[in-house]
Order: sequence, then structure tokens, then C-alpha cells
Amino acid sequence: MEYKEPKIKVPRFNEASGFYTTKKRSKIMGRIKSKNTKPELLFRKALWAKGIRYRIHSEKLPGKPDISIKKHKLAIFIDGEFWHGYHWDERKLQLKSNRDFWTPKIERNMQRDREINLELATLGYTVFRFWEHEIKKELKTCLNDVMVFIDMGENP
Repeated sequence: MEYKEPKIKVPRFNEASGFYTTKKRSKIMGRIKSKNTKPELLFRKALWAKGIRYRIHSEKLPGKPDISIKKHKLAIFIDGEFWHGYHWDERKLQLKSNRDFWTPKIERNMQRDREINLELATLGYTVFRFWEHEIKKELKTCLNDVMVFIDMGENP
């Protein structure tokens, strides 16, 4: 299967393009982690406690899933609400600055997520995507979803 949607173009974030940021904001944004976030570590620890062994950020798979379990052909992503567009239709209206940058940026991230899901499905992988807040507030439910999938694979 090939992804048909035209790629969203994200403008460069610089003053020449009309985007402005303060040194303080730049420093804050620079500290945002993309790997080994608290929700990721929580979920990995819970999987490990259940005896599930996994790889993290596997470069062999499209999108470098946060957690992958080759034995079960399972890819797990733990997505940040802002970066991956949680309730995006309402949230994009709340953007106060640099809208012309952030709207296509987040929409491109969402588009890339769909592309990666399709690529992984083509490889026979099942994809689980959890929001960070789900991991923080409903860890047991998220873990249970994955465990049910794994148990079904082992006991057809």
C-alpha cells in the first residue's frame, strides 16, 4: 500500500521567514526530550516487570518506535499531546504565536504518524499509539491492551 496524501510543507522557523522567538523560549524548547521521556520509562518499566522484553528506538523499523517487540511484530509509540496533535481541531485555534509555523508543523507530524503506521502495517506489524496522558493516568489499561495482544498471539 502506498500513502497517497500530498506532503504538508512546513516553513523554516527563522526570523527571515517572519518567525520570532526569544532566547528564553529557545532554551525551553531546546530542553524538550524526544526519547526516554517519563511516560516512556514508566511504560517500559511496567512491560519489563511483566516479563516482556523489547527493543527501544529500533532504527530497523520505520519511525523508530519507542518500543518494539519483534517476536510479536508489535510497535508501540508514546506520543506527546502537543507534538502529535491531540484534539488538534480545538487546540490549533488556541495557538497564540507563530501560528503559520506551528499549524503545518503539527499537521505534518500527524501525517507522518499515519505514513509510519501504514509502513509498519505493510511489514506485518501491529501498531499501538498511546498519548502521554494515557500512560500517566491509565498505565494499567494501556499495559493491559498490550498484554492482551501478546497473550492472543501466544494462545491463538
